[in-house]
Amino acid sequence: QVQLVESGGGLVQPGGSLRLSCAASGSIFSIYVMGWYRQAPGKQRELVATITNGGSTNYADSVKGRFIISRDNAKNTLYLQMNSLKPEDTAVYYCNANAVTPWGTSSYWGQGTQVTVSS
Repeated sequence: QVQLVESGGGLVQPGGSLRLSCAASGSIFSIYVMGWYRQAPGKQRELVATITNGGSTNYADSVKGRFIISRDNAKNTLYLQMNSLKPEDTAVYYCNANAVTPWGTSSYWGQGTQVTVSS
């Protein structure tokens, strides 16, 4: 029904930057909230940032001032600009979308993209 495909992960040195993208496709009428979550080894999945279709944003305290979430509503694409990366940002990053489809409203997840911050 709805597919989310993330890209842009990789290996970066501390202090570096990465930009993640998430493209949503399928039978989508609209997407109200999109967000990024991450899961480090041995830890639970946690919220990184969310954004509504009106542009309202919410960030985890750990990434405020370093990460910027944005979206292109026309393309159903979500972005995460990550700056001043730290080793503790290492995790698999997942895209999430609450999408309205012909079958109703559901929450969808991407497959994840690995971000590793290491020297």
